[in-house]
Amino acid sequence: MSAPAGTAAPPDHLPSPTAPRAVLSRALAIPLVAALVAVLPAAVATQPGPGSHDAVYWLQTATCAYAGTRLAAMVLTAHRRLIQGAFWLFGYIAMGIAPLAQTVLDRTPTPVVGPRADTVLASALVLAGMVAFDVGALVARHRPPLRGRMRERRRPHARVHTRRLYALCALALACSGLLIGTLGGPAVFFSNREEIRESLGAANAEAASQAGSAFLRGFGTVPALLALLFLTRWLVVSRAARRRPLVPVLWLAMLALNVVVNNPVSNPRYWFLTVLFSLLFTAFPRSPVMYRAALATGVAIALVVFPFADRFRYEEGTERPSRSTDSLLEPLTMKDYDQVGMVANTVTFVGSGEGHSLGRQLTGTALFFVPRSVWKDKPHDPGTRVGTWMGMPYPNLSSPLWAELWLDFGPYGMALGFAAVGYGAARADRRYARRTAEDGAAAAAHPGGPRSRAGPGSITAVVVPLVAGYSFILLRGSLLQGMGRVAIAALCVLFVTTLREDRRARRSPR
Repeated sequence: MSAPAGTAAPPDHLPSPTAPRAVLSRALAIPLVAALVAVLPAAVATQPGPGSHDAVYWLQTATCAYAGTRLAAMVLTAHRRLIQGAFWLFGYIAMGIAPLAQTVLDRTPTPVVGPRADTVLASALVLAGMVAFDVGALVARHRPPLRGRMRERRRPHARVHTRRLYALCALALACSGLLIGTLGGPAVFFSNREEIRESLGAANAEAASQAGSAFLRGFGTVPALLALLFLTRWLVVSRAARRRPLVPVLWLAMLALNVVVNNPVSNPRYWFLTVLFSLLFTAFPRSPVMYRAALATGVAIALVVFPFADRFRYEEGTERPSRSTDSLLEPLTMKDYDQVGMVANTVTFVGSGEGHSLGRQLTGTALFFVPRSVWKDKPHDPGTRVGTWMGMPYPNLSSPLWAELWLDFGPYGMALGFAAVGYGAARADRRYARRTAEDGAAAAAHPGGPRSRAGPGSITAVVVPLVAGYSFILLRGSLLQGMGRVAIAALCVLFVTTLREDRRARRSPR
């Protein structure tokens, strides 16, 4: 999009002039880069432990170095690459540092039932998937032909419809109110997750189905979060919205609602990361300091806050998982970081005679809404399938994206799948940067113009931060368990989306 008259907007592939605060944050990030690439992996690798320094050890060390380098590049880049940054943050901690610590201590959160060769293959698959993701992102950096770019400029941008946003706020109040009333009031949401689960089970005892609980929980949390994000974006881009009493009042109401239904006490930690990251990136869409701080703080959250938050899973006096070591690496051996072990178990599961699904598992995930009464042999959750095959008493295990793509398509399909994910992530990040830059430039050039009086703004400016936050859940898996909230969010986004320009903006002079 061409810049307004009198302004010179830099091309979207060139960094904008660096502000002093950005330079300062980049200088302070240099020690972080050294810590990510060398200091932290070396500190973990050299800890005393009974684990052997075999091929798994060296492959995981290489994964730490590679993912740490790419995460450092995300921190230091002049552009804000939200989805790519979330991918490398997850890859560095969950697929790099944590499995390396488990190898050093010779202790895994979930038993690995296959031979050591399967763990070697799983570690190699993790590294190969990261490289394929990078290849896809590199391909996406090439601009489309000029004719394609001109066609995209003529195409109307998806924006938020103001009245439909008000309706979404009303829907969020109704659905969250139903969830709060069903569970017995707001106090339940500040107790623990076990009590929430028991209350949901009692509320859906007649249905005898987890689908009812997931449906109630999804509609009670997702519309409230999306309404808060859209209102936050509106207040950021529109001075008129900040002067209109209704919008700040609605924002405060949605904030209070999210404090109840989306707080970190009663929700899974990965869902709270979704709430936190999406809200930060929506409220500060063009702040390099906030972007770098979010990625840097994410490492500390994964290493320190996640283990502490484990206490909110259980009631006081109930038995918690036992700890058999006093090592500083102990928090990295908890169940939240069983991803590489589950990739190895999936490799063993496929090799035991089950074979690759050849897309059947992914089809079942995409058609998750089809009831089993209609589709008799509908695939079950892959983590549950592998856990049941392993003989686990609680087979509800994670199934990272690496395992799901391997289960369906084998090594070449997994590589192509990660290349496609990297390509889509890079294109979405570019579009997010372009849309937020356009809105910011228009508001700065014409503070009293039509942009400042228009509606909540671009859909992309809210959807991309939400996808970046939710990618932690999708990468950890399983995809089937995450599809419920994805579908609810997609319905809410489609409901508020419009391709028409705001009427007041159309009537205003140039």
